[in-house]
Amino acid sequence: MKALLQRVTRASVSVAGEKVGSIGAGLVILVGVAGDDEEADAEYLADRVLNLRIFSDEAGKFNLSVLDVTGELLLVSQFTLLASTRKGRRPGFDKAAPPAKAAALFDKVMEQLRQSGLKVDTGRFQQHMVVEIHNDGPVTIMLDSKERFLPRDS
Repeated sequence: MKALLQRVTRASVSVAGEKVGSIGAGLVILVGVAGDDEEADAEYLADRVLNLRIFSDEAGKFNLSVLDVTGELLLVSQFTLLASTRKGRRPGFDKAAPPAKAAALFDKVMEQLRQSGLKVDTGRFQQHMVVEIHNDGPVTIMLDSKERFLPRDS
């Protein structure tokens, strides 16, 4: 499972001209679910989102998490994060999970995030969405649940 985090001052998502979600300062989380992902991937990803220290403290250092700053979260499904561009000129999406599995694991991430007590809004699964993002910094970080199996960098 992959997630692209963007620290924002505000963000919103609309479907067919209707605003379906919006947040103030916090994180936009674009989530892509792979075919081999499981609930453990969703739990890992939610934990990393909530605890990753990408907000600045008084000294300007990245020492605070979204929990520490009581930020808001906008969760948007994004199967294109699983795109393969190795061959040809059109991306392939063979690694993306089928819609039913992707929706279930996306919902698992959402449930885990909501348990934090933070405000969590979402887009609409399998809909064409317009996402308005006011990136703060800019700070943009890619998370991959498969990285939890790799040795730590020194």
